[in-house]
Amino acid sequence: MIELRVTGEAEQEALGRRLAMNCRAPCIVYLVGDLGAGKTTLTRGFLRGVGYQGRVKSPTYTLLEPYELGSISCYHFDLYRLADAEELAYLGIQDLLTDDAVMLIEWPERGQGGLPAADLLVKIEHDGLSRLITIEGGSDRGSEIIQKIQSDLVDG
Repeated sequence: MIELRVTGEAEQEALGRRLAMNCRAPCIVYLVGDLGAGKTTLTRGFLRGVGYQGRVKSPTYTLLEPYELGSISCYHFDLYRLADAEELAYLGIQDLLTDDAVMLIEWPERGQGGLPAADLLVKIEHDGLSRLITIEGGSDRGSEIIQKIQSDLVDG
């Protein structure tokens, strides 16, 4: 497990880029936090880290924003408006589970029972002007990613 404190969008995006540098497809990342915690900001940093330079918006109304980046497909889900986990079938989530896919899923608790298990669980908590971010492994792949990030943080 990793615990970090970040202050401001730039630091949160930088953490997203660091996460991307150490994450390889296939990978499922759950992003948990209150409204305004910075889940989409972290996702924007992740997408920048894998080479995407366009606009990154929260898919609150569309539920899903796909990003095709050459050899990798990133899918950004925002399940805040999901009424029932069964709606995930309409999004074709099972069809998106490919070897070249990374899924970044905001509000995963709303899709409980219909989502694949997480490799990484990223919790973002408000703490005054900063955010406390906890990253936990949910699989062997997730644990490997955490070890890489920890090594990265030590090396600078």
